Amino acid sequence: MTDTILGFLRSNGEQLDIDMAEALAIPIADLREQVATLAASGDVICCKVTRFIEGRKIEGTSCRLSCDPPTPARGRKPGAKKEDDSDSGLF
Repeated sequence: MTDTILGFLRSNGEQLDIDMAEALAIPIADLREQVATLAASGDVICCKVTRFIEGRKIEGTSCRLSCDPPTPARGRKPGAKKEDDSDSGLF
């Protein structure tokens, strides 16, 4: 079941636990147990959230995949300083 949860998060990004349970047709209690296991192993990051949708207060747990940050892009970075060529001894 954890593979289906990870696959769902891979394809859909960050989701509320309620929405994941509905989409995967898994009881919410079972899903929360599996998500807790994934969070303990470090595969998933979860946080408690409160959202207001059409004036209704919805509380749940937001889950997303944990992963390494992307590698920096090649080339010069903003704010990078160019080396000073005045010490080259040409003048």
